[in-house]
Amino acid sequence: MDCKVESLLHPLLFKDIKPVTDSDINWPCLENKTVFITGGNGFIAFYLVCAMLIRNDIHNSNIKVIALVRNMDKATKKYGKLLCRKDLQIVCGDVCKPFNCERADYVIHAASQASAYYFENDPVGTIDANLSGTANVLEYAKESKAKSTLIVSSLKVYGTVFNGKSSISEGDLGYLDIDSYKNCYAQGKRAAETLGCCYAKQYGMNIKIARPAYIYGSAGLDDDRVWAQFIANVVKNQDIMLKSNGAALRSFCYVTDTAAALLKILLDGKSCVPYNIANPNSDVTIRGFAKAAVEAFPERSLSLSFENPDDEKEPVSSPMSPTPEILDGTRLNNLGWTARVDLTEGIKRSVRLTELLLEDR
Repeated sequence: MDCKVESLLHPLLFKDIKPVTDSDINWPCLENKTVFITGGNGFIAFYLVCAMLIRNDIHNSNIKVIALVRNMDKATKKYGKLLCRKDLQIVCGDVCKPFNCERADYVIHAASQASAYYFENDPVGTIDANLSGTANVLEYAKESKAKSTLIVSSLKVYGTVFNGKSSISEGDLGYLDIDSYKNCYAQGKRAAETLGCCYAKQYGMNIKIARPAYIYGSAGLDDDRVWAQFIANVVKNQDIMLKSNGAALRSFCYVTDTAAALLKILLDGKSCVPYNIANPNSDVTIRGFAKAAVEAFPERSLSLSFENPDDEKEPVSSPMSPTPEILDGTRLNNLGWTARVDLTEGIKRSVRLTELLLEDR
């Protein structure tokens, strides 16, 4: 059996992931090394895993990947025939509990409950993945004497910012209500970053911090994230109806660009220095994302409408409004990373890959 990634993945998915392996990353650092990644069933982790395996196929990098997952059945379905590879090891376990795995040279902590559904229905589990989970990962990295450990944080650490600017830089910090369960994710991410820096101080560890913007890509039709709902509408050939004016302005970044950025930060970033991950060509309002989703497939003749006719008017920003969730990515750009996939192209890929996943069910 041919166990090369290209023969095991659908051509469309392979084509989507491969550019990550061609990115300007210090790949030689990973040669003959072991990389441990949590949240192995997440779509960011999946792209990272596949990119490293493809790198092995093309460049004989001899990277061994260990992926920690909570659900083995889901992992078996997600990774499929890739499980035949000797350079991939799937370990079933809960990041919130101590785990024993062989040592790794590089560690990526990507396990997280990033959906609003979990914030509302499992706030304890959500914050615990960023408290107990991060502590367990850092202990593992310490015992492994890992060369570098990456904490995948979030733009949500900023809270509500009023900085008088049009974007948020890494030095900005806004308000979070620490007594609201709704901030289980954001507050947990703040604590995870602090904990990582504590380990760096006390144990001399090399801790990298990434703060991604809103990551988008293929998604399940029941995904409650707003961008995923728009992707689902297009997949189902449904018109998009907004229940608000969709004025919220956000930074989006396609999954492949985010994956490349995470590896860039892991290998080239400075310890305990956070890096925003954002694509300036994908800074858009919610209504703008919906409009782009409709316009990306003109042959489907879909339309965008508003439940409340008054919301159709283009919103006007107020100087009294908080700084929008637009991330300033200058620091990461200075490392040599540049986003490649603009919003329209990213939406097209997301829709086609979502359709592909549905066909494979």
